[in-house]
Amino acid sequence: MAKSKLIMHNMGIVVESLDNAISFFSEIGLTLEGRAIIEGEWAGRVTGLGDQKVEIAMMVTPDGHSRLEISQFIRPVVVSDHRNAPVNALGYLRLMFTVENLDELISRLTSQGAQLVGEVVQYENIYRLCYIRGNDGLLVGLAEELGNK
Repeated sequence: MAKSKLIMHNMGIVVESLDNAISFFSEIGLTLEGRAIIEGEWAGRVTGLGDQKVEIAMMVTPDGHSRLEISQFIRPVVVSDHRNAPVNALGYLRLMFTVENLDELISRLTSQGAQLVGEVVQYENIYRLCYIRGNDGLLVGLAEELGNK
């Protein structure tokens, strides 16, 4: 049996404020591809939530290959919040981006309310890495390749 072609379409996250998340990820370098309201029983059949209403924004990376679907639920209401879960929690969620100027990006993001988690560390002679928590509490990893300087 031949394996079928597999292409990852997007990664999804649920946020408290769609506008804040769009601003945050735009600052990192993603571009807003589109925004829409998805609602009704048909949508709830996919998620198992029944009659739902959610506003989504699709953001795309500069290379055009990866997408981030950001969702803000209007109904049903959000039932749990994993933003402060430790990194060893089951189902732990974070995104990681390779960036060109880590220090400059951290400065821009923290000036908008983001917080550096821990500190910037170096992994061998390959990366400088850090986690940053956006002003909505989303945890994002940033990695600067050292060989690209």
